[in-house]
Amino acid sequence: MSSVPFYDSAGRRTGMVAEIRELVRYRDLLTLLVSQITKNRYKRSALGVLWTLLNPLISMAVLTIAFSTVFKTSAAYPVYLLSGLICWNFFAQTTTYSMGSLLWGGALIKRVYVPCTIFGLAAVINNLTNLGFSMVPLVLIMIVLKQPFHATWWFVPVAVVLLAAFTLGMTLLMSTLAVFFGDVVDMFQLILQSWFFLTPVMYPPEVLPVRYQWLMVLNPMYHLVELFRAPIIKGELPTLHHLAWGAMFAGTTLLLGWFTITRKANEFAYRL
Repeated sequence: MSSVPFYDSAGRRTGMVAEIRELVRYRDLLTLLVSQITKNRYKRSALGVLWTLLNPLISMAVLTIAFSTVFKTSAAYPVYLLSGLICWNFFAQTTTYSMGSLLWGGALIKRVYVPCTIFGLAAVINNLTNLGFSMVPLVLIMIVLKQPFHATWWFVPVAVVLLAAFTLGMTLLMSTLAVFFGDVVDMFQLILQSWFFLTPVMYPPEVLPVRYQWLMVLNPMYHLVELFRAPIIKGELPTLHHLAWGAMFAGTTLLLGWFTITRKANEFAYRL
């Protein structure tokens, strides 16, 4: 009499490399999750995808009215601000949504085997699409304000890849912590609020007191935002300083997040 196969979470494959192989095997599920995230986000929205374009524009308009006369930048303030908001919104929205998606996916994890990183990766891929849509209002604003388009735009995809790697690492790390500690979701919201104001998104870093500017080196989002902004606003490739720190933070955070979630994935079915 043949035995009926069942899923034993304690017997799942572990390891960082094994997880990559599992993601390749479950690529169809990954595609389905990306599609499902999009449908859930816009199914009750009258504006649909148009909201992706309006959201950064509305934030830009409000902050421009409030701070354009306070902060002086090398480019038109709306362009400076919007380019920073695009990066920040991608990071904040992806990490926040992913923490919830792993918790909501608990029912699925308890019943069948799925790669533990698939929920975070699906959120990152989905929000990369939204980031692409968010570039449309940036281009339109630059045309209206007669800002030049530089050949250095070719570096923008490189900056986006590093931003996505850092975001995925933070997503996996914070999602794992959220499974074990229920307060992590609320605490991370508070951290994001403070982090936003400590990152030169709506102000140039030069406005900070000199004695505090060295702290910017320790802020990953500062380097990643500058990597994105430099080719757009200055028409220059980012400095080696920002590139080295941005790549280091992106790579280290991705490895840390990937290692943490794969090490703890065996316990998810009992915690969710």
